[in-house]
Amino acid sequence: MEGLTTSRVVPVQVPCRKLSSLFANFSCLELRRYPCGGRVSIMNQSKLLRPVTASVQPQELSALGHEGNVVPSNEILDLWESVEAVCFDVDSTVCVDEGIDELAEFCGAGKAVAEWTARAMGGSVPFEEALAARLSLFKPSLSKVEEYLEKRPPRLSPGIEELVKKLRANNIDVYLISGGFRQMINPVASILGIPRENIFANNLLFGNSGEFLGFDENEPTSRSGGKAKAVEQIRKVRLYKTMAMIGDGATDLEARKPGGADLFICYAGVQLREAVATKADWLIFKFETLINSLD
Repeated sequence: MEGLTTSRVVPVQVPCRKLSSLFANFSCLELRRYPCGGRVSIMNQSKLLRPVTASVQPQELSALGHEGNVVPSNEILDLWESVEAVCFDVDSTVCVDEGIDELAEFCGAGKAVAEWTARAMGGSVPFEEALAARLSLFKPSLSKVEEYLEKRPPRLSPGIEELVKKLRANNIDVYLISGGFRQMINPVASILGIPRENIFANNLLFGNSGEFLGFDENEPTSRSGGKAKAVEQIRKVRLYKTMAMIGDGATDLEARKPGGADLFICYAGVQLREAVATKADWLIFKFETLINSLD
């Protein structure tokens, strides 16, 4: 991001210097490691993983009581049909999994980390607090992350490939804005044809021996309100007139604000978070709903 010249590692405080800009090109990197008091190498982009389209069963509308925003108003439909850019959350939206939960489970700490994730996505604790707490429970090493990426291909939500293809065919720019990690999001972006400069996410940091150091705190998505900040920066630079944010969590809802997203669409095909769904402009359970509205 603009103006970032130093990075702080969380939870371990290690000064790290880097050069950054709003649309930095990450096309050649899969994992980034910053020089923190010694030599640190960089892992080249891994081979493209074959995606798995997961089967998701949307929850029954009769039990939800959200009929008011399941059927969008004409005003909301007009906004959607006029968007110039769409920002997607990744975990439980573009993909059916919560990436950090899956990595934690792979490392043997799945249950404890999933409990923190539920609290963070519901908005009951600051995101940065939950992120640091979750990582401290299992401290993934570089070798473990590499093994995870090799053995666990992305599981895409049904219809997301078709929706992104439709948006791009309509000359609508697509972004991925996530509190997850680039290490797991880069392969997803490659599958969907989304350029790396359109990814805003966190970074795991590793030392000379591949040991876990923390995460880059200067990424805007590492803290509460970070997704909103990312959307604001995108809009400021690209001068979009109308933008939409699509996601399932409280941090996605935060992106709908003056100067940010004009429209928040809650995708509940994986997780229905009541506190978020009730405040959405439009509640959907299948991406086909959005695809059909663009015809």
